[in-house]
Amino acid sequence: MINLYGLEMNKLIKLMEEEGQKPYRATQLYSWIYEKKAESFDEMSDISKSFREVLKEKYCLDLPTVYTKQVSKDGTIKLLVELKDGYKVECVLMRYSYGCAVCVSSQVGCNMGCSFCSSGILGKQRNLAPEEMMGQILLINKLLKEENKGQHVTHVVVMGTGEPFDNYDNVLDFIRILNHPKGLAIGARHITISTCGIVENIYRYADEHLQTNLAISLHAPNDELRSRLMKINRAYHLDKVMEAVRYYEKETKRRVTYEYLLLEGINDTKEHAQQLIKLIKGTMGYVNLIPYNETNKFPEFHRSSGNRVHAFLDYLMKGGVTATIRKEFGSDIDAACGQLKAKVEEENRDE
Repeated sequence: MINLYGLEMNKLIKLMEEEGQKPYRATQLYSWIYEKKAESFDEMSDISKSFREVLKEKYCLDLPTVYTKQVSKDGTIKLLVELKDGYKVECVLMRYSYGCAVCVSSQVGCNMGCSFCSSGILGKQRNLAPEEMMGQILLINKLLKEENKGQHVTHVVVMGTGEPFDNYDNVLDFIRILNHPKGLAIGARHITISTCGIVENIYRYADEHLQTNLAISLHAPNDELRSRLMKINRAYHLDKVMEAVRYYEKETKRRVTYEYLLLEGINDTKEHAQQLIKLIKGTMGYVNLIPYNETNKFPEFHRSSGNRVHAFLDYLMKGGVTATIRKEFGSDIDAACGQLKAKVEEENRDE
């Protein structure tokens, strides 16, 4: 059965036309699904009973199920959700003063193999379909509704498990559903996609001319170090990544965010800061410094001290680079990418 949560508007229009329906039927379905939050076709009272039967026979509105839920003292919620085939993925709700942001996974596992990241321990099992990414958002919205505080998801970051540009078409459909005025109507500037640097798809994404935010996971300012930390760099060296970034900026007039995870004694020295300044010089982007969330899976990596983080920030700012330190969420739960899933799978193996 086709899950309607996975269909962006143009594909839904085409599908309805194949069913002998007028294009407005797609808009009507979006209205019921996303505005009125219908969970069954029987609720769709202005659709003929005969066509509702067709919908029930060929289509569905299925969501993943919550397998594990963790709640932090700061209000952060992390879900491990189970998909129909039994695979599990993570999503995280983060509460800001300006709204509720959700970090979404785009793949089951990850093939990028970054040496500090729990997501890649088991490798990539498969891509997520658009409805499975949308399901993560809708589950969080349900939790927010249960809290009865009038909140809903206002910002989405595709930075969870997986490499979004390794699942390009499905992620793009997901973004279009999020952004559609009859979908979740989340503004493009409230949607962020993160990539570790699949160069051809940075160019491809630039040519979409979307006004979403693009983040580049750098984590190192030179090829030698980046290739040690991130095997993707062996295929796409930094000069090629930066060429693609410059093309993206030219085509979209949007600046990128450079994500930089600080690892004590590895990439957090003054020399590294100077190399980073030189690397991104001439681009509009800014650097988001990320404190490392330590895990016993990678005992060789440690979080940079507060003094080193602020010194690195100071080096960048004095070098003319705009930089921020990412606010931390869920420090008392398994909030970092892949940590909750890895923990649950290890517990299941021990049993």
